[in-house]
Amino acid sequence: LVRTTVEAVTLARKEDLEVMYVTEDTTRARPDVLMRVYTAAIEAGARRICLADTVGHATPWGVRALVMLAREIVVKTGEDVKIDWHGHRDRNLSVINSLAALSAGADRVHGCGLGIGERVGNTPMEMLLVNLNLLGWIDTDLSELPAYCEAISKATDTPIPSNCPGIGKDAFVTSTGIHAAAVLKAQRIGDTWLANRIYSGVPADQLGREQEIAVGPMSGKANAVAWLTKRGHSSDDATVDRILAAAKRSDRVLHDDEILELLST
Repeated sequence: LVRTTVEAVTLARKEDLEVMYVTEDTTRARPDVLMRVYTAAIEAGARRICLADTVGHATPWGVRALVMLAREIVVKTGEDVKIDWHGHRDRNLSVINSLAALSAGADRVHGCGLGIGERVGNTPMEMLLVNLNLLGWIDTDLSELPAYCEAISKATDTPIPSNCPGIGKDAFVTSTGIHAAAVLKAQRIGDTWLANRIYSGVPADQLGREQEIAVGPMSGKANAVAWLTKRGHSSDDATVDRILAAAKRSDRVLHDDEILELLST
């Protein structure tokens, strides 16, 4: 492996090609093996190495230890070499592992739209970007992120689950009475910043979206008032009571057409 590494990297550098040296299944390799192959690649001219969690094996603390080992290897070579992290989500740890890699000193992390990839996929680009933005590690306009995900969904025939964080249909929908009341109060005083955060860890406006109040079995008066007001309907007591009565009889959130039908009766 060391021999073929040196041959491949040397050939690429002779052709004046930049080299990122990727080791598959890095997270299950022995440290002494990684030390030998990375050192060989760097000494042959590679200026970027990629740590790959090919089967989604790693934990955040394991990622941190691995990146620190890679940094140690780079320092010992005395070369200016960057470190990449490539994660998969077999254990659903891909996003937190990417954050752990960056916090430990990785220069770049990889992601795919909607996490599309082998088996259960790679690190989802959309959630990686959302978390990096919220941590203040990047300052990127994410208002077009939902459209980006919709385009990928359509092109690859990959449905976006309704409860997908940030971009799912229901990501910013609340039907619980106490939640809706707080959101409605913030909206009434014109505090959009507060309305987007009071019951949401991901501000809807950062993704070009807004808080939505639905009406269901767990709803209160605020839900019905907010729904009616947003659509320009009267929110008199009789109308609100009729909607809430129907919601309490239901075992799910009411669809818009069901509420509109109640208004016509």
